[in-house]
Amino acid sequence: MIQALRAEGHIVRCLVRRGSERDLQGLGAIERIEGDVLVRGGLDADISGCDAVVHLVGIIREQPALNATFERVHVQGTMNVLDATVEAGVRRYVHMSALGTRPGARSRYHQTKWAAEEAVRSSGLAWTIFRPSIIYGRGDGFVTMLARMLRRLPVVPVIGSGRARLQPVPVEHVAEAFARSVRMATTEKQTFDAAGCDAVTMLELLDIVGAAVGRRRVRKVHVPLGAMRPLARLLHRLPGFPVTPDQLRMLEEDNTGDPKPFLSTFGLTPPALAAGIGHILA
Repeated sequence: MIQALRAEGHIVRCLVRRGSERDLQGLGAIERIEGDVLVRGGLDADISGCDAVVHLVGIIREQPALNATFERVHVQGTMNVLDATVEAGVRRYVHMSALGTRPGARSRYHQTKWAAEEAVRSSGLAWTIFRPSIIYGRGDGFVTMLARMLRRLPVVPVIGSGRARLQPVPVEHVAEAFARSVRMATTEKQTFDAAGCDAVTMLELLDIVGAAVGRRRVRKVHVPLGAMRPLARLLHRLPGFPVTPDQLRMLEEDNTGDPKPFLSTFGLTPPALAAGIGHILA
């Protein structure tokens, strides 16, 4: 995201939590300001002087011991940033939500993402909301993780049927869209599904990743959802346990959208999913 913003000619100021400074190493000339979206005090000064705010903060897994819950991070954190943006006199605001966010969602992840979106829409700012699907790129936390698993394991576990569909999107496309939207008045008060063109099941995605790492045939074993639910309820707080009850709810439904407005508005040409994944894993 930082590189994409700089490529569009923006000067970038990053809000950095204490202890996470190393995550920005090697990113060149950016302004770093210590702060935390969960701490309202001081955010006005952190944002003051900016022309736009790009809000990317979110979590996929809660850590209650650190006060990192969906309600605190997605909802209260967003409200803190919105209030500070208004107080600092900044008009433009770009927000990262998630594909599948909607009223009446089953998962708390999507419920809190929806509450955050509602806060954005009622803020009075010139907002744009993006709802990315699974984002893939070099070193990501999903496709790269699948590749490591396929290189290491002779048989790959699949939770449930593996037939729910998803639309992975390249990280470069998401970053470019965010960066371009800052100056595009036509994207104000608009919500975009940031998704790729290929809707695939998890079974198909495993085969695509397998081909990219040289696995001619990916052997899979299905783990029934009925067996995983009680285990997830009991063990999900352990660091090594793979899924939470909330993630199981999301695994049961499609995670798809219409990518055409996203691609056409921002002038993006999508690669075929197999080609994109092959490129990052080469």
